[in-house]
Amino acid sequence: MVDAVLGIDIGGTFTKFGIVDKNGQCLKDNFINTDKYTDFDEFLDHLYKEIKDLIISFGQETNIMGVGIGAPNGNYYQGTIEHAPNLNWKGIVPFVEKFQKYFPNIPVVLTNDANAAAIGEMIYGGAKNMNNFLVITLGTGLGSGFVVGGNLAYGHDGFAGELGHVNFEQDGRMCGCGKKGCLETYVSATGIKRTLFKLLAERTEKSELRDICFNELTSKMISEAALKGDSIANEAFDITGKILGLKLADAVAITSPEAIFIVGGLAKAGELIFKPTRESMENNLFPVFRGKVKIMPSKLIDTNVAVLGASALAWKELSNHKK
Repeated sequence: MVDAVLGIDIGGTFTKFGIVDKNGQCLKDNFINTDKYTDFDEFLDHLYKEIKDLIISFGQETNIMGVGIGAPNGNYYQGTIEHAPNLNWKGIVPFVEKFQKYFPNIPVVLTNDANAAAIGEMIYGGAKNMNNFLVITLGTGLGSGFVVGGNLAYGHDGFAGELGHVNFEQDGRMCGCGKKGCLETYVSATGIKRTLFKLLAERTEKSELRDICFNELTSKMISEAALKGDSIANEAFDITGKILGLKLADAVAITSPEAIFIVGGLAKAGELIFKPTRESMENNLFPVFRGKVKIMPSKLIDTNVAVLGASALAWKELSNHKK
């Protein structure tokens, strides 16, 4: 009998899920398309069916002890997803209440997807023995988890640490949240695409990306072009990193972290995004913080950081129950 939990990461495009043991080993995982479902109940039914099939396909008798869920605008206190701009389900979605019906006898806990990634980094990854650090997730949007004094900062309502929705440019790009100029409209997989298209419209240099439509373009394509020397792709990364570094300098002044971990699809571009981000942050830091804060990729070995983060949330909840 294998003791394990389910880790579920709800993303704007994909929902990833996996069976994870106490040591942080993802024993089996899979995914479904999130954006395919406009009806939330239909999404849950399909997700549960796929999870059942995953458990069966694992081939060993498994004791599922808990479920951890990371989701955009996830409220840890209420178990709800609230007004998530990058999901099809609008308003307040009672995720835990509805999902608990599929797993009635075990704890089901939900938090912001970036908070889940932060817990995963703290338990399994590079933030072991760190009491103060940030995790920035760069996917469809920009998520963030702030750990201060060894604890996640949830605030009084469960939504503390929403760096993706601080303002970068007054009356700037339209965000899915309804505001203009949010950081994630500039710094995310979607944001860098918008930057690239703006550069393509303003510039005349040759670029292998000119013939690709917006919906087909990915951040991976931009990074591949940049590595081949595409000047417009490289400039898109420089602009994105400078903006991120500027706002990370603001975050450092508030929480004084030991390190900042950057994860997600855009982080896979490596130094294309890390180098301009580090330089920009250092240039904009309050002098007392200069040279003290590391910016690094996740140290989680497993490629599915989000699933590990969600599973770590479940293990942490089980530990709290025992106490």
